[in-house]
Amino acid sequence: MKTIYKVLAGTTMIFSLSGCMDEMDKDPIGLLTPDIVNTSPTLNSVQYSVNSSYQMLSSTLNLIGEWGWDDGVVTRNDFVLYDIGSDDVLKKWASDGDQPWMDEVHNYTFIASNAAFNGIWSYLYEGVARSNLALSYLNDDNIIQSIGMDNAIRKRLLGEAYFLRAFYYFDLVTNFGDVPLLTAPIENFEEAYKVAERIDKEKIWTQITEDLSNAEENIPDSRFSSNSDPWRVSMGAVLAMQAKVALYKKDYAKVKELVGIIESKGYYELNDNYFHSFSINYEFVDKEVIFAYDHKSKVTPRNGNGLCALLGWGFVAPSENLINEFETNDPRKDFTFNAGKKVVYKILGDTTLVNQGNEDAASNKIYIRYADVLLWKAEALIETGDITGGIKIINDIRKRARNTVRFDGETVAPAGTLPDRSTMATKEQAFEWLMHERRVELSFESHRLRDLRRWGVAEKVLNANGQGFKERNYLFPIPQKDIDKSGGRLTQNTGY
Repeated sequence: MKTIYKVLAGTTMIFSLSGCMDEMDKDPIGLLTPDIVNTSPTLNSVQYSVNSSYQMLSSTLNLIGEWGWDDGVVTRNDFVLYDIGSDDVLKKWASDGDQPWMDEVHNYTFIASNAAFNGIWSYLYEGVARSNLALSYLNDDNIIQSIGMDNAIRKRLLGEAYFLRAFYYFDLVTNFGDVPLLTAPIENFEEAYKVAERIDKEKIWTQITEDLSNAEENIPDSRFSSNSDPWRVSMGAVLAMQAKVALYKKDYAKVKELVGIIESKGYYELNDNYFHSFSINYEFVDKEVIFAYDHKSKVTPRNGNGLCALLGWGFVAPSENLINEFETNDPRKDFTFNAGKKVVYKILGDTTLVNQGNEDAASNKIYIRYADVLLWKAEALIETGDITGGIKIINDIRKRARNTVRFDGETVAPAGTLPDRSTMATKEQAFEWLMHERRVELSFESHRLRDLRRWGVAEKVLNANGQGFKERNYLFPIPQKDIDKSGGRLTQNTGY
C-alpha cells in the first residue's frame, strides 16, 4: 500500500485558515495542495527534499514571491534585522527614502506589520516545512526500502534534516520567543488551524536540543560529512550549534565542554589570513568555516548571492560608530569594507568590485566559523571566573588579525598593532574586551544585535547611538499578517 506524501510547495505563508478569502491563495506552512501530491517518492525526490531544506538559508533573490519588497522576502533579511538593527550598519551609504521599513528597524520605530518580521518568519517556517517533509520521507522504512536508499546515506540525510530544523527553530525562538511548533507536514486546513498557536519557548528549546541530538547520532564524524558536497551539515556544525544553544541558555560549563570537543577533533583552526573565510577562492578549502550556505553562479535554478545585487544598489554600509570601533591599523577593517569606494568586501567574497551589483555572485553566506566559536568559549571562561583563559583566546584572535597580510597583499601591520590584552584584567574589563573583539571580528556577519540582546545591553548600547531601542524590542513582534490570518489564535508579543 502506498503512503501519500507531498512534494514541496513553492511559496508558503503561515496559518491563513481564518483570514479573508483573498488571502486563501497563501497556503499555511507545510500545507501542500492535492495537485502536487506524489504518491511514490523516488530516490531523487527524497534526496532533493533534503537539499531544498537548505535553500531558505541562502541569499538568492526571489525564492519566495517575485520582488516582494512589501513582504520583506526579496532575499533572506538577516542583514536587516541583525546588522541594520544594530549599531553596526546603515541601510545605505547615502540616506534616502528607499525601503523605509529598513530604516524603521534601525530606528526602532517599527510596528508589527513591518516587512522585516514577515520576511524572516516566512523564510524560517518555510525552512521548517521543508525539513519536516524530508524527515517524513527519511523516517519511513517503507519508503526507504522501496527507493533502495543506502543506509549510510539515509543516516547522513536524516542528520542534516534534523540539524536544519533545529537551526530554523533557533532563529525563531531567539527572535520571537513562544512560536508555533510544527514537527510534521500539514495535510489540510484543519491541521493548519490547530497548530496556529504559540507554544512555550522552553518546549521549542527542548525540540531544538532533541533535533541536534538526533543530528549528532546520524552525521558522520569527519571534517566534511560528504567530501563531494562539503557544504553539507558536518559534525562540527552540529557540535557548534549545541554549544550556541548552551551559550544562549547560559550553560557555560556545557559551552566549554562542547567547544573543547570541537578543538580536540582538530578539524578547524584560525586561517592565517583573516579574509580567507570569506574569499570565493578559498571556499571549503580554508581552515575556519564550520557552516556556510554554498552560493553558486551560472546554475539553474539560480543559486547566487543576491545580497551582492543590493550592495550594487547602495544598500548596506558601515555606521560611523562601527568605523570608529576598529583600532588603528587593524587589518580586519580594510578587508571588511572600504568607505571611500562604498564597498563591503566580506559580503562580496572578493577584494575587488567584481561582485558589486551581481545578483548571481558565488560568495557564500557564512553562518558559523571557528573564530566565533572560540569567542563563545572565551565568554564562558570569563563568565565562570577564568579571566586568564578567556583573555588568552581573545589574544589568539587578535594575533591572527595583526599577522594577516594587509590589503595591499605585501605588508603586515606595524609593530604595536592590536597588542595583547593583559591577563591581569578584572572580569568587567575582560568582558568589555570580549564585546569589542566580537564586534570587529564578526562585523557584517549578522551577530551584533543578537549579541547585544543576549548580553542584556541592547537598550543601553543602541540608545547611546540614538536608535530608540525599548525593553519590548528584546523580542520582535509576531508578523501582524499572520495574527490576522489566524483570526487572533496567534497572539502578539508584549508591547506591540
